[in-house]
Amino acid sequence: MKKHSLISFVLVVAINALMLLLAGYATPEEGKIPITTTSEKARDYFLGGRDLFEKLRAQESIQFFERAIAEDSNFALAYIYLSQARAGTKEFFENLNRAVVLVDKVSEGERLWILGFEAGVNGFAMKQREYWQKLVAAYPKDERAHTLLGNQYFGQQDYAQAIEQYTKAIEINPDFSQPYNQLGYAHRFLVNYSEAEKAFKKYIQLIPDDPNPYDSYAELLMKMGRYDASIESYQKALAVDPNFVASHIGIATNLNFKGDHQEAREQLRKLYDIARSDNERRAAHFATTISYVDEGNMDKALEELNKQYAIAQTNNDAPAMAGDLVAMGNILFENGKLDEALTKFSDAVKVIEKSNLSEEVKDNTRRGYLFNAGRIAIKKKDFAKAKAKSAEYSKQVQAINNPFQIRLSHELAGMIALEEKDYDKALKEFQQANQQNPYNLYRMALAYEGKGEKDKARELCTAAVKFNALNSLNYAFMRKRAQQMLDSM
Repeated sequence: MKKHSLISFVLVVAINALMLLLAGYATPEEGKIPITTTSEKARDYFLGGRDLFEKLRAQESIQFFERAIAEDSNFALAYIYLSQARAGTKEFFENLNRAVVLVDKVSEGERLWILGFEAGVNGFAMKQREYWQKLVAAYPKDERAHTLLGNQYFGQQDYAQAIEQYTKAIEINPDFSQPYNQLGYAHRFLVNYSEAEKAFKKYIQLIPDDPNPYDSYAELLMKMGRYDASIESYQKALAVDPNFVASHIGIATNLNFKGDHQEAREQLRKLYDIARSDNERRAAHFATTISYVDEGNMDKALEELNKQYAIAQTNNDAPAMAGDLVAMGNILFENGKLDEALTKFSDAVKVIEKSNLSEEVKDNTRRGYLFNAGRIAIKKKDFAKAKAKSAEYSKQVQAINNPFQIRLSHELAGMIALEEKDYDKALKEFQQANQQNPYNLYRMALAYEGKGEKDKARELCTAAVKFNALNSLNYAFMRKRAQQMLDSM
C-alpha cells in the first residue's frame, strides 16, 4: 500500500530530535528537523506512534498520538500525524486545523512542514512544493524531509524527481524503510517492474514482521497480472496482521479481476465484520461498491454507497458525505441517469457550503462541480454549455497552478472533442490528462479508432484493459467496455 492522504496523497514528515522550547532548552539531533514539545513523555509517545504510522499501521498509531497530545495539548506534529492516522475526513480537518493554529509555537522546520501540508490540502500543490523544498534545503541530512518532498513529487506524477528524493533518503539512512516502499511504487508507475521488485524486496527484508511490505509487493504482482501470486502475498500480510485493511481490499480486487465477484464481496464482508472503526467499515462498503460496478450491477453499487453515506451522516462528516454524493453521481452518470447525477453533484456542494471547512476547501468543491456539470452537458450534447464550463474550470485551475486539476481540465476538453468527433484535438487533450486514470487510455483508444488507426487503438485499449488498478471506480466503469472493444478488433 502506498502512502496517500485523503485529499491528495499520504505524507510522512520527519522528526528525530527534541526541542523543549517552552521548558527553556532544546536538544535537536544534528541535521534533523526538531520536534517541539514541553513533555519528554509526550515525545516518547509520539515517536512510538510515528514508527507505527511510517509502517502503514495507522490504526495502531492513533493511541500513541492521542497520548502524546494528552501530555502536551500544544503538540503540533502529533496533531498532523493524528489527522492522517484517523483517516476520517472530519477528524482529518479538525486535527489539521489544530496544528495550523500552533505554527508560531514550533521550530521553522515544523512550520514549513505544517504549512506545506495545509497548502496541499487546500489545492495549492506548487506552494506546497515550495515549502518542502525550503524544508529540504534547511535540513539536507534529514531522510524524512527528503521522503516528504519525494511524496510531493510522487503525488504530482513527477516520478523521476520522486525517485531522486527517495534515493537521497536511503543514502542518508539505508535502514529507514519508508522510502523503499515509495521507491517501489515510483518505479512501478514508470513500468520499471524489475526495479520496483528490487525496492519492495528490500522493504520486506528491512521489516519482515510488518504487513505493508507484503501488501505493496502484492500490488505490484497484481499490476503485472499475476493475480494468484498477488493474493498469496496479500495473505502473507494478513498472516502478520489479520486487520490490515488494504490487504483485504487487495485480495478482493484480484478476485474481481478473475471474475469471482461474489467471492470478492465475501472477503470484504470479513473486513467489515472485523472493522475497528467507522472508517474501516466505510472502506469495506466502498470496495464492495467497486465490486458491484465491475460486475455491472449499478443498483447494488448505489445501495452499498448509501450504506457508506449513512455512516458519514451519523458522524456529521461533511467531507465524507460530499465525497459519497459525488461517487453516487458518478455511478448515475455512467448509468445514463444524467439529471439524477447532476442532483448528487449539486448536493455535494451544498453539504460543503454548510460546513465549517475553509474557504479554500469550498473553492475546491465548487471547481469540482464545474468539472462534473461540464461532463453532464457533454452527454446531453449541449456543447456550448460544456465548453463554457470547461473554459471556466480551466481558468480557475490555471490560476491556482494545481497540476492534478490542470490534468482534469484537459480531460474535460478531451471529452468534448471526442463527442464532437474532433479526434486529433481529443488526443492532444487526453495526452495532457492524467495517464494514471485508465479511463483516459480507453478514451484515447476510442479517438484512434475514430481516426481509423486500428493498431494504435488496439495498443491503447490493451493498456486500458490490463491497467489492473487497485480498488478504482474509474477502472471498474470502463474495464469490461474496453475488453469488449479489444475483443471486437
